[in-house]
Amino acid sequence: MEYTHVFHTFEPVFDQNSDILILGSFPSVKSRENQFYYGHPQNRFWKVTAGIFDEPVPATVEEKKAFLLRNRIAVWDVIASCDIIGSSDSSIRNVVANDMDFILKKADIRKIYANGDKAYRLFLKYCKKEGWPGVFKLPSTSPANAAYSLKRLTEAWKTEITAAHS
Repeated sequence: MEYTHVFHTFEPVFDQNSDILILGSFPSVKSRENQFYYGHPQNRFWKVTAGIFDEPVPATVEEKKAFLLRNRIAVWDVIASCDIIGSSDSSIRNVVANDMDFILKKADIRKIYANGDKAYRLFLKYCKKEGWPGVFKLPSTSPANAAYSLKRLTEAWKTEITAAHS
């Protein structure tokens, strides 16, 4: 496979009531095809977040957006464009970051969470500014993170997310 320069082509999900921001690194091939976040069927993001709030797993894009907004969660990715091989985070290079002020000036974000180590490191390198809410690394919901079972992943996320909402 070869490197392809790819652009993030769908909007962040948030409104003025969003109080936490969850950032991925860059959409997978499946997410880019679906034009929405965490579109790979093996990614556990929707199962984990539904488990935190004791809600059914949203299926459609509309259900997913409503779920996020109802639970005051903003979702976006660190990267606006990059060179990448397929969906491989480890292959990412030539990064152009998203402007986080787009959300942070419109919503009352109290905490920022990175979905996995790559998103965390990219955020610190390209985005972090003084005066912003703290950023915390959560274990990745990617199927590549085989070290975490769904139960363990949900417990790790629930501890952080419920604390941020209280």
